[in-house]
Order: sequence, then structure tokens, then C-alpha cells
Amino acid sequence: MRALILEHARPVEENPLREANLPIPTPGPGEVRIKVQTCGLCHTDLHTVEGDLPAHKCPVVPGHQIVGVIDALGSGVTTHTEGDRVGVPWLHSTDGTCEYCRGGLENLCPSARFTGYDVDGGYAEYALALAGFCYPIPAIFSDENAAPLLCAGIIGYRSYRSTAVRAGENLGLYGFGASAHLVIQCARHQKCNVFVFTRNEAHRALACELGAVWTGHAEDTPPEPLHAAIIFAPAGSLVPQALRVLHKAGRVVLAGITMSQIPALDYSLLYHEKVVRSVANSTRQDAHEFLALAGEIPIKTEVQIFDLSEANLALQALKKSAIRGAGVLRVS
Repeated sequence: MRALILEHARPVEENPLREANLPIPTPGPGEVRIKVQTCGLCHTDLHTVEGDLPAHKCPVVPGHQIVGVIDALGSGVTTHTEGDRVGVPWLHSTDGTCEYCRGGLENLCPSARFTGYDVDGGYAEYALALAGFCYPIPAIFSDENAAPLLCAGIIGYRSYRSTAVRAGENLGLYGFGASAHLVIQCARHQKCNVFVFTRNEAHRALACELGAVWTGHAEDTPPEPLHAAIIFAPAGSLVPQALRVLHKAGRVVLAGITMSQIPALDYSLLYHEKVVRSVANSTRQDAHEFLALAGEIPIKTEVQIFDLSEANLALQALKKSAIRGAGVLRVS
């Protein structure tokens, strides 16, 4: 099968992904094999390829926003049939027995394994997934438009839910890429007022199209204080900026898997019971809830399509914030 593999982490400008011909994998017990149609691009792919995240498997096939059709079942699989269209996100498996799994926090499982990082992902014509960790895709979404839902959407949803923002309240979004352009639609569906902070003019224009009541730069002061904010950009310098314009008892949620150093904070920025919390991975419940909500709204995904062979170029565009909405690789 055709696949793009990462053998050594390098800057994306050096085209670190190499096209290879790999054997078509055979599903083991509890697994399904998926003929990949599309795979979304994610900043976590970028962090994996460039080495911001320590390598867990090398070589590895990146990609964890997989949409495809099941074409083979491993022994013991009864929840899916051949021909089912499914999505595969970042969380590949958990142990199911640790205190976090038992407490509803399987996203924090110390034995968790991740798609496109610990196991080969979707930058290939076929991928394997555990049957319990892949999800039916609402029929309203095309393969291309479904791909960003699998990480940008699910992680964005967990981040949004963590803000505890309510109808009529003000939500700030710092950075406006794949995840934020989906979260704004959830927030507007719930009748929240959304304020978007980004330097990119095209991203500000898209935010206005999707219902933002105000857009500006991170250093700007919005016309009203925020009840909550989500920081999508991996820039620690944004934390004090968000706290600066936050209501008392407001929340700042950090949505990224990595972030540059957060500068020293004047305590007055954090006082009045403000909260800063991170979001790590997601759970199967997040996936089921978000995909149902996405179909109900229905969410519109703005996508830019690249061929699988263009993955290096696509990641370069992602790094430059040159993609409007979400980038998606067309595989089959």
C-alpha cells in the first residue's frame, strides 16, 4: 500500500515524510482494517514530524483524523461490519483498568496509545483500529468534511465544554485554525458571544462569517470582558493576555498538546478565582457526544484538500497558518 512515513524528525521545510510501499496490514483480535479515504491535518502531526513530541515509534505513519470504510474484521468484532464508514481519532487505546479509566478520565490513562504516534496512522491507504475506538460518521458529512471532526472537532469540543460557558456569555478564542472554526459553531449554537483573537486577516474574515461578534489581535482589549477563553495557539505568551480580559471566576482553557513557556504572571491577573486549565487528549464519550452534536447543528467544516503525496507541502502550509479552516489529505 502507498504510505508516507516519518523516519527521523526534521523541520517540515526539509520534507521529512517519505513515500513508501508498505504491506497491507491484517487486523488482529478486536481490530478492524480501514480503507482510508481522507485524513485530516493536525498541529499534533506537525509536532510529531518536527520532533516537538518525543518519538514513540520510528518509523511511523502519521495521521489521526482518519475517515474510511471498514474492509476487514479481526476475530471477536461484533460492533461493526464490512462496509461501515467510520472515523478514527487520536486516542487509539487505553488499559481500561487504571484509576483514570475507572474514573471516567481515560484520556489520562498512563498506558494510552495514540493513532499516528504509537501506532501507524492515516497517511496511508489502509489503517488498523480497535473496534471500540472508531466511530460512525453522520451521513450528512462527506469524507473530506468529516476528517477535521476527528481531532480538531473532538478536542475542540472537550476544550469548549471545559470552559463551562453558558448561553449569553462571552467566549474568547485565541488562534483561529481547524479547531477554533468548529468550536465557534458550537458556541453560536448555544447562543454564546464569540470574540476571536488572531493576527491572520483571512482567519478574522472567516471568524466573522461564522458569527464572531468581534475580532482583533491578542494584545487588543475586546469591547466586553470574557467569561471564558480557549487558547489554541501553542504560545504561552497568550495566557496573561487572556487573563487580562477575563471576568472574575472566569476560565482559560489551554487546548494544545504542547506550548511555549508561559511567562511569569502578576498575581493580580489570576486573582478573583480565575482558573487556568489544560486539556489533554479526549475520551470515547467526547467523540460520541461531539459527532452527534456536529450532525445536529450541523457543523460546516471549511477544508482545503491536498493529495496524500503533498503531505509535506500541506504541513508546511499548516505551519505558516496558510490554511483557511482545516487541511485534509485525500488518500483514496
